[in-house]
Amino acid sequence: MTGPIIAIDGPAGAGKSTVGRAVAERLGVGYLDTGAMYRAVTFAVLQRGIDPRDESAVLEVAGSVEMTVGEERVVVDGVDATGEIRGREVTSSVSFVAANPGVRSLLVEAQRAWVANRGGGVVEGRDIGTVVFPDADLKLFVTASPRVRAERRVAEAGGDVDEMEASIIERDRLDSTRATSPLAVDPAAVTLDTSDLGIHEVVAAVVAEVEARSVGGGR
Repeated sequence: MTGPIIAIDGPAGAGKSTVGRAVAERLGVGYLDTGAMYRAVTFAVLQRGIDPRDESAVLEVAGSVEMTVGEERVVVDGVDATGEIRGREVTSSVSFVAANPGVRSLLVEAQRAWVANRGGGVVEGRDIGTVVFPDADLKLFVTASPRVRAERRVAEAGGDVDEMEASIIERDRLDSTRATSPLAVDPAAVTLDTSDLGIHEVVAAVVAEVEARSVGGGR
């Protein structure tokens, strides 16, 4: 018996990772943060001194890098990069790597293999419901206002809220306008605005959706 495939999409800082981890734990299934995969590749690109805009060189790195994206740690070429992939340098470059068609093709294949090996799971990113798993049992689009998202990021990692908000707005623009797999709301997705909701409220809403669709006990 296989479990459900739950696709969670949304912009940067909306709380997708927090929601995804909590929902996966409640349902007893695996969780994959696909954004961490793109960040891991970006980390490897920067470590090699490669320009993130150099598509062919970046694709070569994506095809050769050894990375393990777990629920707690991200290891890149044998180095624990869990903290570094969330740092300013990677954050400012990941959109260029994520817009690389070849890189997206490689990572989408890896994401589908991850789910196939586990028979389901909660997968979170930007194009999960629209591209990676268009037939997912449940599609969610988790969002929040740019200001709220900036305040959350600064609370986690420090910095200036105004500067972070401007960065988030620019990241949204890049993610939504890229040619390959842009950030978009799938027509079948349930939209959850977390601006004024606590994590427990959001998780409860998602679990209720899962139960209402009867996707929790097998496919």
